[in-house]
Amino acid sequence: MTENAKSEVLLIESQYFPPIIFYKTLINHDILQIEKYEHYQKLSYRNRCYLAGPNGRMILSVPLTRGKNQRTLMKDVRISNEEKWQSLHWKTLVSAYRRSPWFEYYEEDLQGLFEKPFSFLLDWNMACFEWVNNKLGINPVIQFTESYQKEVPGVTDARDRILPNAPATEDAAQYTQVFQERVGFLPDLSILDLLFCEGKQSPVVINNGQ
Repeated sequence: MTENAKSEVLLIESQYFPPIIFYKTLINHDILQIEKYEHYQKLSYRNRCYLAGPNGRMILSVPLTRGKNQRTLMKDVRISNEEKWQSLHWKTLVSAYRRSPWFEYYEEDLQGLFEKPFSFLLDWNMACFEWVNNKLGINPVIQFTESYQKEVPGVTDARDRILPNAPATEDAAQYTQVFQERVGFLPDLSILDLLFCEGKQSPVVINNGQ
């Protein structure tokens, strides 16, 4: 996914605190086009992200209303706020990363994001994405699709190509993780893992090998 870009436009689905490979792909493009009119797909990064835990990779999953219904357009997918999932996700992040080098630096600002209510998954994902972009110092032009097209000429179509259980690429970002001595290096975790471990050096890690 990180080969030289054939187009300035990257077309991809909305993701929850995307994995690092997402950003390694994004930096090769000037324009990011988010797919709004696809049908929601479960078992993807659309409503989940992966972090490093003391026992290996762990998942944060945003609960959805009618979450198993894959016939809902992504723009219409609603978050189920019956449970305090944001509080749970935040407590998990604090527990996993409070000893990481940069967590304290981002803590107050990120906690504020987790205290804001959201009704739609797309809105939440975009808020998370914009928060990360601000910390990375990147400012891609962001567009949204106006209809679903199976084939889109003239763009790099990465829809459903970055998947949770895909094998790690040879150029996966390398850095020191919190639990690496215990569980080994875990490739392509959420961008949050990189930020908490590398902080302001994260863009350098992302660009490595480009």
